[in-house]
Amino acid sequence: MANIDKLIPHILKWETGVSQLYRESPERLFERSRRKGWANDPADKGGATQSGVTLKTFTQYRKAVGKSKPSVQDLKAITYKEWRDVLMMFFWDKAKAEAIKDDSVAVMIVDWYWGSGAWALKNTQKVLGVTRDGIFGYKTLAAINGWKNGQRDLFYALKAERIAYYKRIAVGSQKKWLKGWLNRVNDLRYE
Repeated sequence: MANIDKLIPHILKWETGVSQLYRESPERLFERSRRKGWANDPADKGGATQSGVTLKTFTQYRKAVGKSKPSVQDLKAITYKEWRDVLMMFFWDKAKAEAIKDDSVAVMIVDWYWGSGAWALKNTQKVLGVTRDGIFGYKTLAAINGWKNGQRDLFYALKAERIAYYKRIAVGSQKKWLKGWLNRVNDLRYE
């Protein structure tokens, strides 16, 4: 089954520009990344963001774990545990990644979901030919794990759809992000 630790270095690299050092723990990588991970670009629809976690998502996380509403300063000071919990609760688990048999396919889907929300899940379902409801249930997982031409083929079909999706949404103020989005998806390799 898929392993979230294969996703963490990729997300941190593309959210903060910091690459994992040889045998570096995810916690250490996060601490290095957090120093460069703050963004609050008015053109970014996500708003205030620390290492890829938006204030809106961090607020949802804090509510889910019974903590007070976070401030921007709380977001800037997010811990590795909180960051990983957000990744796990709101992206990995909702995409049912633990039940996906292939790490590369799971990483492709969850990384896309991380950056594009439910559109990533709906477009994954489009590729699979199942109902496009943005909810990964039994039918979606069965389609992923039983892809007719194998997991490598599914990975590249998802990659092609993700690239097409980015090209469709890169209009107006979002156009400036296209090169980075394409570099991010092209950095993913089937292993």
